[in-house]
Amino acid sequence: MTPYSIGLDLGGTNLRAAAVSDEGRMLEKVSGRTQYWEGREAIIYDMVEAIETLRARHGVAHLKGIGIGVPGFISLKEGIIRNCNNIASLENFPIREEIGRRLGTRIILENDANAAALGEKWIGAGRQVDDLVMLTLGTGLGGGIISGGRVLRGGHGMAGELGHITVVPDGNPCGCGNQGCVEKYASATSVTAQARMLGLGDESLTARDLYEMAKGGNEKAQAIYNAMGESLGILLAMLINAFDFPLYLIAGGMIAGWDAFAPAMIAEAKRRSFTFRTEDTRVAMAQLGNEAGLYGAAYLPFCE
Repeated sequence: MTPYSIGLDLGGTNLRAAAVSDEGRMLEKVSGRTQYWEGREAIIYDMVEAIETLRARHGVAHLKGIGIGVPGFISLKEGIIRNCNNIASLENFPIREEIGRRLGTRIILENDANAAALGEKWIGAGRQVDDLVMLTLGTGLGGGIISGGRVLRGGHGMAGELGHITVVPDGNPCGCGNQGCVEKYASATSVTAQARMLGLGDESLTARDLYEMAKGGNEKAQAIYNAMGESLGILLAMLINAFDFPLYLIAGGMIAGWDAFAPAMIAEAKRRSFTFRTEDTRVAMAQLGNEAGLYGAAYLPFCE
């Protein structure tokens, strides 16, 4: 049989797990809702059940390991999620140890944005390079940095919190305690909040709705997307100047509006980065969509 691993991607809304071969072929996937309203035990139970289902179907003999991607700030040393707004019941809980105990095996824990970047490096848009940065634009703005084919973690294991880099000094306050974080200007939450302030919709307005308005010629919607692109361009220029990597990927649900924000993003990044203007540096859309984190979690046992 083919060597395989099991990857699990835990999100605030959905929980997905997959058996993936060592060549990156998805053998089987199971999914369900993340029952955060039922509390921690229900979430842990569902995670263990999903993994057990796949392990029972594909066998133990060729299983190389189990990787789990989770949201929030995590401590790899302790195996806990230090901060997780979407699933608060899991904060400061020894999730790696508990799931490992129930399954009787070692678990590899990773931040979900890092896992997504690993997935793109393994079999996605980054498979031809060893160094890349990925920005994930969704409800918030996440980031993952791959250097030498591995996740760049930093001295405390918390590198890659790119959504909390300042792009507007003394700008909008952020929940992290900073002001002017790029997440407050280039995420679904931020653009829809701006749109509501301009009278473009109510609480039901989505980023997709706003994109359709921009495509239809609404100048206020277009201005919001242009400003989003400029904020991302400032961030990209900082990253390009700092890392000089060959590839910078943009992922997440917000890339559905790529043509509304990308021109301003590319122009601003080139204006602020000599390296981007003169070297073979690419900014591109990620390829794996919502599956990136799942593939990345499954890749963890293979890259140890």
